[in-house]
Amino acid sequence: MIFDTRARFRLVTPWMIALVEIYFRGIGLAIRIAFTSQHTRCRMRYFNGVLFSVFLLAAPAALHGQVKEASINKEIGGLRGVSDALRPAATTKIANEIRTLPAGAPKLKLADALTHLVTEGDPGRETLQAVADALALTLKETPQATAKDGSPAMPYMDLAKLARYEGISTELKDPQMDKADQILSANDADVSKADFTLKDMDGKKVTLSALRGKIVLVNFWATWCPPCQKEMTDLDLIYTHYQSQGLVIVSLSDEVPMTIRSFLAGKEYHPPVLLDSGGKVAKQFHVDSLPRSFVFDRDGKLVAEAIDMRTQRQFFDMLAKAGLQPLESK
Repeated sequence: MIFDTRARFRLVTPWMIALVEIYFRGIGLAIRIAFTSQHTRCRMRYFNGVLFSVFLLAAPAALHGQVKEASINKEIGGLRGVSDALRPAATTKIANEIRTLPAGAPKLKLADALTHLVTEGDPGRETLQAVADALALTLKETPQATAKDGSPAMPYMDLAKLARYEGISTELKDPQMDKADQILSANDADVSKADFTLKDMDGKKVTLSALRGKIVLVNFWATWCPPCQKEMTDLDLIYTHYQSQGLVIVSLSDEVPMTIRSFLAGKEYHPPVLLDSGGKVAKQFHVDSLPRSFVFDRDGKLVAEAIDMRTQRQFFDMLAKAGLQPLESK
């Protein structure tokens, strides 16, 4: 369900304009009364009285904004508890609510936080676009300074990721957006050349370049990561059914073996888990959030990547770019 943000603005904007008009008329009235009164004490009494009345009129608006921010923050915090069927509509609703907030840092914080959740699974293009539009609007209202090292502020990086990896469009024109896209492009170039040798849980060494001739999905995950846990069932199903087509899935974690073994105990998860001690390979792949997945074709070429949890269908879409054919189509 797509919410019409224009309807919200039609309701909010006239009310806000009227409030501002009352405020400035109140100031003008206070000044006129103060300077036409013959007595100084009387001047100040009238002046303070009118200003206090104006404050009483304006205060509910500020309080309303604070309450609404708290309400939206609560909605974002509970988003993972919403069913998959209802989550896209709930996410779009939050994005549209964020658009109605007054410009400022709190609005930007909420808009950016939503981008970290909308990529979990498959919310649909319309929902992704709604979240991206909310962040773009907020950045246009409240531009951010670059980091001390000259890199783009994080919200610009998050918006650039949505554009590059989720296929949304954005009309935000900003040098930081251009810089963010250049960084992501350079990161992808690094991943294309990456190689590693890691041990699995049994001490067997696995080298990425030695898997040429196979389709390889490299998945970064952690036991404490809810989205990682959610996609494991689909990864296991795909791995067990498509090994015969030369599919290899390797799951990399920087956690200690004892933690991983305890987590996997009693679970049906067959892809080999590789131990990335210190997260060295994760850094090589520029992994800054979990889960992350990368697909290499039989020639070792990077053909697809995911910046968050994927559904089974999304994994198949990624693997199709490497030439994997679903069994039912054969």
